[in-house]
Amino acid sequence: MNSQHMKRLENKVAVIYGNGGIGGAIAKAFAREGARIFLAGRTQTRLDEISAEIQAANGSIATAVLDALDEQAVRIHIDKIVSKTGVIDISFNTIGLPQTGIQGIALANLSVENFLKPICIYAQSHFITAKCVLPHMIKQHQGVILSHVPNASRQSAPYVGGMIPAWSSLEALSRSISLEYGQQGVRSICMLSTGIEETPLIDEVWSIHSKVHGLTLDQFYEASRSFTHRKRLTTLKEFTDAAVFAASDDGSAITGTLFNLTAGMIVH
Repeated sequence: MNSQHMKRLENKVAVIYGNGGIGGAIAKAFAREGARIFLAGRTQTRLDEISAEIQAANGSIATAVLDALDEQAVRIHIDKIVSKTGVIDISFNTIGLPQTGIQGIALANLSVENFLKPICIYAQSHFITAKCVLPHMIKQHQGVILSHVPNASRQSAPYVGGMIPAWSSLEALSRSISLEYGQQGVRSICMLSTGIEETPLIDEVWSIHSKVHGLTLDQFYEASRSFTHRKRLTTLKEFTDAAVFAASDDGSAITGTLFNLTAGMIVH
């Protein structure tokens, strides 16, 4: 077979946390590239929808209702996957959090509880999912741990509350994983994008911010696009294509860094 037609994730085992817009798209993209998908989320109906679409395209997927903040549940889930497959090649935590009451509020008016909520939830979940998969990746001497943050993690936009330190913690955790376990074959990459227009959470978040800034939602979208060099935001396909590359053997030199998809909005 010509190499350009080979599937980049053929026979890879990928566990994905989160059944929202990003998690579902990643699961479908990884399945199209030949990965065996284990998708965990909190909404059975959404898991079923994603599973049906992947199976209809002859992809391999198993789903589980799971709280990615529960270390014991995550560990049991991972151990069950390894007992079936023998390996875990890819772990991608894509969990999200409703943003009403978290964003759109000036820091001085934000409660301590709502400031800390995203910091604690994101850091705890990503640490748990990484901690539970690392022993298996170390044992097999290979594996990729992926995470994702938006451009606001680097821009410190106003009225974002505790989300900026939450996203910053994911960047730092990703670097630490690479530093400690890179020599044992584990890669850790944090995907950096703009807001992705096709994801449902963006409408919620940017509706909040458009009101705070006195703009219509369309005006806020246009302003966001204007900050990129090409005057358009990261698409979901661009994001999933990049994630496939990062998770594949073709991306073997990428670790301990941000994979920057912001089209010049962020330079690092």
